[in-house]
Amino acid sequence: MTQNATVMQILDLARWAPSGDNVQSHRFEVAGPHHVVIHARDTRADCVYDLDGHASQIALGALLETMAIAATAHGWAASAVRRVRAPELDEELIFDVHFNPLAGLPPHPMLPFIVTRAVQRRPMSTRPLGAADKATLEEAAGPDYAVHWLESREEKWRAARLMYRNARLRLTMPEAYEVHRRIIHWGVSHSPDRVPDQALGADAATLRLMKWAMTSWSRLSKVNAMLGTWAPRLQMDLLPGVLCAAHFVLQARRAPASVDDFVDAGRAVQRFWLRLTSLGLYMQPEMTPLIFARYIDEGRRFSKLDALQAQAAELKAETEAMTCGAGRHPVYMGRLGFGPAPVSRAERKPLSELMLP
Repeated sequence: MTQNATVMQILDLARWAPSGDNVQSHRFEVAGPHHVVIHARDTRADCVYDLDGHASQIALGALLETMAIAATAHGWAASAVRRVRAPELDEELIFDVHFNPLAGLPPHPMLPFIVTRAVQRRPMSTRPLGAADKATLEEAAGPDYAVHWLESREEKWRAARLMYRNARLRLTMPEAYEVHRRIIHWGVSHSPDRVPDQALGADAATLRLMKWAMTSWSRLSKVNAMLGTWAPRLQMDLLPGVLCAAHFVLQARRAPASVDDFVDAGRAVQRFWLRLTSLGLYMQPEMTPLIFARYIDEGRRFSKLDALQAQAAELKAETEAMTCGAGRHPVYMGRLGFGPAPVSRAERKPLSELMLP
């Protein structure tokens, strides 16, 4: 096999890394037989959930971790370095990834789970995690991170209620409507470039109403005023939040302060996610409480609607009490459980669409 063919096989596997809303805003450039340049842009300009590009930076870290794992299938080690540019150019990040063939380098044990890793938004088994499972996951996150578990019945209920209340912000915010309208792929179980509606966790009747209502913001706001948002929030947030093994908060032991810090957090997230997949677990990200709390904490607006800003302010203290520990800083949150496996999922664009000349 030629070196370029090996690089392409690595990239073909790496493209299965998680990508927020499945936008896949990165592109690959093969710059040499052992050199790939990643050109990535964050979505802060048009996504209310990507505050300062941090969500995109976490996704980029997950991509780099996946590339490093994929390279071991060919006995190659991978190292990545970000090109330092002016801070105002941080929306567009460039990483140089160099591969180094190492004799005797074994395939990474997480290789088989890169493609099978998926999001499960529907209720999962409430079977609790064992002590060995939790220890394995904490080890996967790495020494720079701690995992805070919310696993008792009361803790799961508090987390589910927090997600249910945050979902009201998501579903009644014009800024979020634009994101949802763009990323939902209606009438499909799998999508290469968006999120399939059948993976959202709502039943068929609710999905039909959502699709009809989301034709325009005017129509959606009228439906929300007449019917409320309790049905999709019940199905997509409250019930799944209770019906799982646990919620978790990935906490950095040092406050992330740079692009590289959030990229490193993304690498930890992917290690954690692949390891839980290897244990027969599934996961759903739960990032909105952390994002909206930070908007409020920094005195920044996320919506033109004052009522939503006030609601987020009410939720801030509850979020911080649930996610922050002494000297620890939350960078990621989710829920997990032992199946069932999702029957609908986001897939990825073909590699040819992710390549630059």
